[in-house]
Amino acid sequence: MDIALREAALPAKKYITWAAVAFVAFYMIKHPNGAAWSVQHAANGISSAAGSLATFVTEIG
Repeated sequence: MDIALREAALPAKKYITWAAVAFVAFYMIKHPNGAAWSVQHAANGISSAAGSLATFVTEIG
C-alpha cells in the first residue's frame, strides 16, 4: 500500500471508530435492556465457542 494512501486512511479509520463508539454509547443509554441482552448473548456465544474448543482439544489428545 502506498504511504500517502495509508496516511489518508488513518483519519478515516479513527472517525469510523469514534462513530461506532458513539453509536454504542447512544444505544446503551437509550435501550439499556437491549444492550444488556446483546452483551449476554455475546458472552454466551464466547462461552459456547470456548467450550467447543476445549472439547475439540480434549478429543485430539
